[in-house]
Amino acid sequence: MNTPLPATMIRSRYTPLLYLCALVLIGMAGIALFAPWIAPNDPNLVDLTQKLHGPSSAYPLGTDQLGRCLLSRLIYGARISLGCAVLIFIASLAIGLFNGTLAGYRGGWVDQLLMRLCDGVMAFPSLILVLGLVGIFGPGLKQVIIALMLVQWVYYARMFRGMVMTLKTEAFIAAARVNGSSSWKIIRTHILPNILPPLLVIGTLEMGWAIMDISAMSFLGLGVQSPTAEWGAMIHEGKSYIRTNPELMIYPGLAIMLVIISFNLVGEQLAERFGVSKTMK
Repeated sequence: MNTPLPATMIRSRYTPLLYLCALVLIGMAGIALFAPWIAPNDPNLVDLTQKLHGPSSAYPLGTDQLGRCLLSRLIYGARISLGCAVLIFIASLAIGLFNGTLAGYRGGWVDQLLMRLCDGVMAFPSLILVLGLVGIFGPGLKQVIIALMLVQWVYYARMFRGMVMTLKTEAFIAAARVNGSSSWKIIRTHILPNILPPLLVIGTLEMGWAIMDISAMSFLGLGVQSPTAEWGAMIHEGKSYIRTNPELMIYPGLAIMLVIISFNLVGEQLAERFGVSKTMK
């Protein structure tokens, strides 16, 4: 069992940078939610007479090769990148939590079957496996989300299995069995409350991975398809203009970097606070 850190040590590690990262994430979430009211222009409106123009009052960050507002596309891109990352995390977590808890608590052939399945998936680099699945399903955002979900859940399953196997040997679980509690009640009232706190840490760390994977797939042309605005797709579209208009790649690249760094810094701080391992992959 991890020994809690003294409160003074915990507070001393809360740096202004941590609060800044938290504000960045809250701000990005707000931008994604209220994009239709914040964006100054239609992100998909093509106006070839305005293509590759610099910043102006009508286009605060300028326009892309099709005359579309860069700022509007960045704002709407946050909805796709963050929204899909949340969806992948929640779905993968739910599948992994169910299977990991079942394997850890039941043991026996159920544990062996599920863990051998996890071992088979983890035998391949996750991004390579996602590429293979997208190649089978076909390109598209929905296919990328499904592929990432099918790959990511195994990491959660193995982690939760280990937690459950440790918890089920504790004295309070034995006492619950003696009192006649059913397996479902033990899992619901004793095991799940003890393994759910680390989800906050896992969520912040894994959101960065999910955003990076979605952006990578879109950059390769396998994820979000034109004209939908998404940060990775914007980098893909702007790569042909890297010499003349590098801002087409710089702006979305900075957005991806800022969000991922913020998630990682917040996640590392929470991992230290709760004594949770930061290694999943």
